Amino acid sequence: MKGVWATGMLIAVAICGVAQAAEPPTFSDEVVRIVQERCQTCHRPGEHAPFSLITYADVYKRRADIRDQIEWRTMPPWKPVPGFGSFLESRRLSDAEVATILKWIDAGAPEGDRAKLPPPRVFPTGWALGPPDHVLEMSAPYTVPARAGDVYRCFVVPTNFPEDRWVSRVEYAPGDRKAVHHVLAYIDTGSAAQALQRGAGGAGYPCFGGPGFLPAGGLGGWAPGIGPREQPDGVAWLLPAGATVVLQVHYNNSGPQARTDRTQAALYFAKSPIDKRHRSIPILNHAFTIPAGEKRYEVRAAWTVPPGRDMHATGITPHMHLLGRDMKVTATYPDGSVRPLIHIDDWDFHWQANYTFAEPVPLPSGTRIDMVAVFDNSAESKRQPSKPPRAVSWGEGTTDEMALVFVSITVDGERIGWRPR
Repeated sequence: MKGVWATGMLIAVAICGVAQAAEPPTFSDEVVRIVQERCQTCHRPGEHAPFSLITYADVYKRRADIRDQIEWRTMPPWKPVPGFGSFLESRRLSDAEVATILKWIDAGAPEGDRAKLPPPRVFPTGWALGPPDHVLEMSAPYTVPARAGDVYRCFVVPTNFPEDRWVSRVEYAPGDRKAVHHVLAYIDTGSAAQALQRGAGGAGYPCFGGPGFLPAGGLGGWAPGIGPREQPDGVAWLLPAGATVVLQVHYNNSGPQARTDRTQAALYFAKSPIDKRHRSIPILNHAFTIPAGEKRYEVRAAWTVPPGRDMHATGITPHMHLLGRDMKVTATYPDGSVRPLIHIDDWDFHWQANYTFAEPVPLPSGTRIDMVAVFDNSAESKRQPSKPPRAVSWGEGTTDEMALVFVSITVDGERIGWRPR
């Protein structure tokens, strides 16, 4: 009998162990940690997202929407295809994180033991990088009308510096994070931007597709969930003497009230020697026309690293408009091997971003960078702006198109030799 009793006890313990192991995740232990890391950057009071995901009640209420969004991989917003290039600050949920949230929802979304809750996530206030050397600011506030949808506005900010400045860090501060979707900064060394401003009147000028001129460079940008951008040691952006900075701000105000914004950008000038300039190479094709009704139309472009000039790519920024569907960029080395740089297979104009490589990508002399952009100009395209569809070519307008990728690079062996005074 003792043997039977002992066997029975072992079976009971084993069953109990299996039951414990099969216990579903809870909000207070596993799920909240994922939400803090992946969601609360945007889903908190005062931020761009339309609702908060701070408390158990917040998340429980939205559990059905959360299931749909993570299964469709639409949230958190992260467009690069996994494994096709490696980037910093990826917002994509891991397979394990997705599985944990789905198990939690399937189990009825239990709250769990509140004693296991981690401390609330604390978000920085003020300038995260400390007091800036110079702040770029829109000359006047801009009011986004109620239920305005997507608005693209460029704001001209003269710098008036009498000498070149080297910028090692940039931090953006949207004035109204509920209205600002993303920000890009362009440099104009001529008078084109100011002419566009004068022609528009009021604060800024409309600029859906781009700033309306060929930039002489840029200063990165901001999107929800992306932290302040810092250059590696010895690398900086060049802000030429007397240059104008143009802040392109994408607004989205679906609410019933108008919102007012005055976005700022904090510049931090280099304090240590600079040997390499951060540059941006545009790779584009503007000689195309997408036929009306064409469901999958390819546009290609290529650029080859010049002889004797080895480089490294530090980041990449794909760009298309509303008809864009897919973009793939690769680097083919002189030995014929191919390195993937980025692939976005569900392009959405409203979620474009600058992507920084996890490690600089070598681009030796003779490397060819290829871009393949795919457009859907059919009546079935969910973002088709023209009804019925019309033939579409390159242009700045809302219903025009672009096939363009900016590759951020540094030149190996460059010796600018700038030293702080």
